Amino acid sequence: MVNEGAPESYSSGSGVTEPPSGAKRVWVRVVLYAVLLALVGYVVWRVYENQQQTKANTEKQANALTSRPTPVQVAAVEERPMPIYLQAIGTVTPYMSVTVKAQVSGPLLPVHFTEGQQVRQGQTIMNIDPRPYKAALDQARGTLAHDQALLKNAQAEFARYKALYDAGVVSRESMETQQAGFGQYTGQIAADKAAIESAQVQLSWCSIHAPITGKIGLRLVDPGNIITANTTSLVVINQFEPIAVYFTVSETQLPQVLAKMKLTKGLPVEAYDQANTTKLADGKLLTTDNQIDTTTGTAKLKAVFDNRDGKLFPNQFVNIRLVMENRPKALVVPTAAIQTGQQGTFVWTLATDASGKTTARMLPVKIALAQGQSTVLDGGIAPGEKVIVDGAERLRAGSAVTVGAARGGQGKGEQPAKERP
Repeated sequence: MVNEGAPESYSSGSGVTEPPSGAKRVWVRVVLYAVLLALVGYVVWRVYENQQQTKANTEKQANALTSRPTPVQVAAVEERPMPIYLQAIGTVTPYMSVTVKAQVSGPLLPVHFTEGQQVRQGQTIMNIDPRPYKAALDQARGTLAHDQALLKNAQAEFARYKALYDAGVVSRESMETQQAGFGQYTGQIAADKAAIESAQVQLSWCSIHAPITGKIGLRLVDPGNIITANTTSLVVINQFEPIAVYFTVSETQLPQVLAKMKLTKGLPVEAYDQANTTKLADGKLLTTDNQIDTTTGTAKLKAVFDNRDGKLFPNQFVNIRLVMENRPKALVVPTAAIQTGQQGTFVWTLATDASGKTTARMLPVKIALAQGQSTVLDGGIAPGEKVIVDGAERLRAGSAVTVGAARGGQGKGEQPAKERP
């Protein structure tokens, strides 16, 4: 009798019972998973080995680069006089500027100048038609001659009446009447002379002269136009030699400037271009304004320059350096040598290790003055010592270096230092 609930089994010819097909599939999956895990492990191991090899190669290259000397350029520390100055932005202004206007009215005649030329004080530059004013002068002179003739007749009449009065022929009243007429003509002649003088002045104003020596600007009115007295602007004349520059300093710096002005007559002032690299002119401080601008907290100063070479031009912006003093023995290094880090300000200098190699040494310094390409140090380094000015960004303490062509300190193009605020 067959048991229906019992699992079926299969027998081979040898009598061995085979496992069911479901168990066989389980074993196949286990084997496949094991193989996949082995493959993944192998791949991970290979990736890790490659990363370690790459890291080792990178460290090897870095060590090779570190051991290789770094090329640098150096400059010598100089001990030389150095000016200390205040710096400001200045505006060039004509020393004197005149807007020429006619003092009489009339047609403008052809001018006697070329636009932009240099004119001298008193030189005739324009003319107003003088004919009406010459006629007025002639009329005043004719009136004077007429009144002088009347005065002469009055003098003769008075002399006759006085003689008759002395002889008792005429009354005193008649004589005094003649005397009054004589005085009236005397006053009229004085008025006529004043009228002649006024007419002469009016006629002289028909010739317009340059009030100052300077460069004449563009013509504002063409010949033939009717000029109105004291109203029409004809031309502008600006004085260039000398020329002025206005600039400002803060109210905290003003006492220092005033103290220096009391001790030194005319503080030196230098004018540089907008790039603050090329000196344009040397001048002197003339004066300071008599008040501080409350809106900006600054005081206006005026400097004067000879400007014989014409490098300064009105309304030009320049960098002004007001020289306060000169340090006779200042330690000066190129600004490119100054480095800043967590340890503060320092420079790289050259040193020699035990094996005789040239290495970089970090030397802390304190900056006293700095401006442009030059920096003044407050000690900490000796004159003549070499400082690294190029290649410092790749250095570490003790790094081997090779020195290229050394610069001879600061060239003539270097700019003086400015006192730090």
